[in-house]
Amino acid sequence: MNLIDVYSNAVSSGSLQADRAQEIVLSELQRLFSALSIPRRKFWFKKPQTAPKGIYIWGGVGCGKSMLMDMFARGLIEKVRRVHFHAFMQEVHAGIAEAKSKGVVDAIKPVARKMSVGIQCLAFDEMQITDIADAMLVGRLFEALFSSGVTIVATSNRHPNDLYKDGLNRQLFLPFIDMLKEKMVVRELASTTDYRQNRMLGQKIYFSPLGIKATTDMDELWLQLAGGPGQLLSLEVKSRQVHIPSFRNGIARISFSELCGQPLGAADYLALTSEIKVLMLDDIPSLSRDNSSEAKRFVTLIDTVYEAHIGFIASAAAPPEQLYLEGIGSFEFERTASRLREMQSNDWN
Repeated sequence: MNLIDVYSNAVSSGSLQADRAQEIVLSELQRLFSALSIPRRKFWFKKPQTAPKGIYIWGGVGCGKSMLMDMFARGLIEKVRRVHFHAFMQEVHAGIAEAKSKGVVDAIKPVARKMSVGIQCLAFDEMQITDIADAMLVGRLFEALFSSGVTIVATSNRHPNDLYKDGLNRQLFLPFIDMLKEKMVVRELASTTDYRQNRMLGQKIYFSPLGIKATTDMDELWLQLAGGPGQLLSLEVKSRQVHIPSFRNGIARISFSELCGQPLGAADYLALTSEIKVLMLDDIPSLSRDNSSEAKRFVTLIDTVYEAHIGFIASAAAPPEQLYLEGIGSFEFERTASRLREMQSNDWN
């Protein structure tokens, strides 16, 4: 499989737009793809072949990092594991807790060992470090993964030098940055185009009334934006877990009943909007005094989405102005309806 040919065919078919910055990064991914495609031979009388250098791709939102990562991972199904960095860190924390509960002193080692079984490459999307505990944890974990022969590919909005920038005790994190630059080729995806916004530009993103057509339209838009099946995203908010059933490439999809029919609040919605770029909300019902609690949460959700200025796509029982016609808070809902309309405009996306 040649990634450059796959990319060229997608451009020829019109599904992708040719971008020189993407092509430059793709050539580096092809180098790694070819290296990983060669079987690693192991003999009793000599060490295993050295793992090839990984790649760290950084650049702005929507420039195509995740799309190229998808293209790379699809051809190495049996050798690569692709995972969003946030979900990966949750898995790491759970693994460490389990190891410690069994009395393991150095809990990093069994976690790294388990993660390296059966794969040659770990592909992380949207790598970011936000606190010193994770900073130190990731440093030791990556060192163990590199030592076990795992190649790492990562995307991020930041250059490695800017990871955990201005963080508390950041000097303790600097050796990890040096290790990243030693074990991975750093490439900027310097495209000036935000393709995620362009894909939404001019698109219908609010579907009503509810029914088969609205669901189908939401499904099609999900595939267009996310590029494949989603995975579970779990957020920890004040020692509680908020679960988003489908998350991929910065796009989160969840139903109204799961997000507004549960006892959630502003802190939960703030945690969600800080982790995603687009929210897809399915099956917003008609609102009234019978479901006023859900309506109140929905107002809070839309206010949070609006302030975070992320994309919002929804299927609903009625147009925004007709969602909440009677009941406590229906008058105040006019502002929410106005914001829903504004978030459908091209200027918003």
